[in-house]
Formats: sequence, structure tokens, C-alpha cells
Amino acid sequence: MAPSARGGRSRLRLAVTAVLAGTLLLTAACSGSDDKPSWQGGGAGAGASTGPEESTSTAPAPALSTVAVTSPAADATSVELWSEVKYNSEDPANTEVKVTNAKGKEVKGTVDKDGNLWRPSESLAWGTKYTVTVSTPAADGKQNSATSTFTTMKQPANLVRVSSFLADGQTVGVGMPLIMKFGRPIPEKYRAEVERRMTVTATPAQEGTWRWISSTEVHFRPQTYWKANSKVFYKVALKGVKLGDGWYGRSDLTVDLKIGRELIMTVDNKTKKMTVKENGKVIKTIPVSLGKKSTPSSSGTMVVMEKAAHTIFDTTDEDPVNGYKTPIDWAQRITYSGQFIHAAPWSEGQQGRRNVSHGCVNVSEALGEWLFGKTLMGDVITVSGTEEKLKNGNGWTDWNMSYEEYKKGSYLK
Repeated sequence: MAPSARGGRSRLRLAVTAVLAGTLLLTAACSGSDDKPSWQGGGAGAGASTGPEESTSTAPAPALSTVAVTSPAADATSVELWSEVKYNSEDPANTEVKVTNAKGKEVKGTVDKDGNLWRPSESLAWGTKYTVTVSTPAADGKQNSATSTFTTMKQPANLVRVSSFLADGQTVGVGMPLIMKFGRPIPEKYRAEVERRMTVTATPAQEGTWRWISSTEVHFRPQTYWKANSKVFYKVALKGVKLGDGWYGRSDLTVDLKIGRELIMTVDNKTKKMTVKENGKVIKTIPVSLGKKSTPSSSGTMVVMEKAAHTIFDTTDEDPVNGYKTPIDWAQRITYSGQFIHAAPWSEGQQGRRNVSHGCVNVSEALGEWLFGKTLMGDVITVSGTEEKLKNGNGWTDWNMSYEEYKKGSYLK
């Protein structure tokens, strides 16, 4: 009987406990006492109704997105003109960055939200204080922001002049390279950065590349000849850019020009004729006389570099004994070494039959004038079948090589 009695007492204790628990629950549900139960967040029990003033529950406040400017350092001085602004943000997608000068004018720039960077779209001014403001929306609808200031470097004494051969408003031929020149040699380690800061925009769009002709000259050409009647805009943003040995770019510049109709001249030594095509159609065939064997014309692709309706060819400085001074009409230079297309009335009887020139492309007086009136600087002339090949660099020889070969002269790989 002992085990049974113990089991009975256990069941009795369980029953009593259950009754007490039920009493507590009933009391909590029905009591009108001001005492609040400690469960359910201190609120009323199930089925109870309370007004807003009786509720003690509160929603957690949203965490603020913190922002900070990390570079340039606060109150930094001697900051370079193309320095990026770096910042931290817990909400990059909604972060705004504003840079203003001492007069409060906003500086143009672009924001890389993935990299937390602001980059200037144009060079900053020498010796100028700037304010950076980085902000994100805050929980109360206001801006959560951070500000910092920095001052750019003073204008240095060593500045490199950067110039464009072409100017605004010019109309040039389809073979015209864009030519930039520098006032001092640019070390190789800086040339890639220089190229990155020289941008070319053509309308319609056309692929192209820069090529370094020397340490002080760089050209740009498209993959094929410029499309006729294109618009070309290029920007050179080198003010304040390091150009080696303590030297900096002096200024920025832009050029806006137009490409004219397509005019291509083709000279064949076998036929002693020049074929002139405009926009793909033959408009004239001209008898020519090229360089004799002792002074051959160069075979290759060249462009018209300069034009003079009337000039004098003087070679006496180079060759006092056999040099000559000769008045020339309708001259169009195609090489640095002195090869021209020009009128030569003294060789009109030989034109189309024999080569008697000193390397130039001789045409008649009348056809020389006609051709002179048709051409633009940058128009293309290709000569073939002569004893001598054109040497690259003897003029604007940008088209005397394949595009793949041309690209090798760029430092952007």
C-alpha cells in the first residue's frame, strides 16, 4: 500500500498545482486591479482593450547612418588639383557628396558610390580652400552629414605648356590626326596618365587611339579615316597633373572641329596619273611627274600638311652648289623632307610620261590651281610604285601603318 499511497499524494499535489495556476490565470484576466502582469510586455491580457494613453510599448528608433570624410585629411594643405575625395558611409546608395569653393560655388564632379569616391570633372584652382559635405537621410527627415575642408597647392614655378595644333571651328580632311605638343619631354612613366586625361568624342562615334610620336608630341587617329562630315570634340585636362621631375601641366584646353567631305588622292607611278575621288566618286584624273631616280618620290600614305598659293622653294642652304630658288604656285606640303604637290609649268610636257621632279608630285598650272581649290589640310594622298618607301615620321604618316601597329605607340594597354 505504501507505493500506492505515495502515488496518490503525487497526483494530489499535481491537482492542487493545476488549480492554483488556473486561479492565477483567471485573476490576471479578470482583475480590475491597477497591478500589471509581468508578461506580454506589461500590457493587458488577451481580449482586453486599452487606449493609446495606456500603452507603454515603443518601436525601436532606426539606427543613424554615419558618414565621415577620410581624404583629404581635415584642414589638409598643398592638396593636388585632381585629388579624389574619399569618405565612409553606412548607406552608400543614398549618400550625397558636395564640394564647394571659398565662394560657395559647387565644383563639378562624379561620385563612385561603390568605391565611396568623389572625383573632380575639371581641375581645381591653385591655392584655394574647398569644403566637402557628405550627407545621408536621417530618421527624422533631416540630413545626417559631415564636413571637412582642405586647401589646394600653390601654383608651382615649373609648368609645362600644352598646345593643340588644331583650333576651334576648323574643318579638316578625313586623314587629319589630332596633334598635341608639350613644352618639355614627358617621361614614359607619366604618359599613360596623360593619355587618360585626353579624351576624344566623335559624332558619329568612331574607335581611335593616341600614339606618341616623340616625348613632346602625341597624335590621335581613328581606326579608319574619319567619317565624312563628322564632328570631333577633344578635351585635354592636364592643369595641375604631374608630368615628371617636379613639373605640372599648365592648363586645360578643348577643341571643337569638323571633318569635311572625303577627298582621297591616289598616285600611281606606273600610269603617271593621280586619281581624285570625292565621297567615293572619281571627279578628276590628273597627269603627274614624280621624282626622278636620283631624287625619288616616297611611296606611302601621306596627308596635306600645309598649303601656300604662292611660295619660293629655296634649297641653297642645304646645297650651296646644286641648290635652287624657284617660285612655286599651288603648293601643298606632304612630307617634312620637302615633298609637295605643286604646279610645275616647266614639266607639263613630261607629266603623264616621265619623272623629272626632285621628289614632288608635279601637275600642270591649271590643274594645280583646281586641285588647290578642292583640298583641305588633312586630305589623304597615297603614292605607289616608286623607288623609295615613305619613312614613318617624315610628315604626318599616321596612316602609313596598320591600326594594330599604330596602337603600339599608346601607353594605355
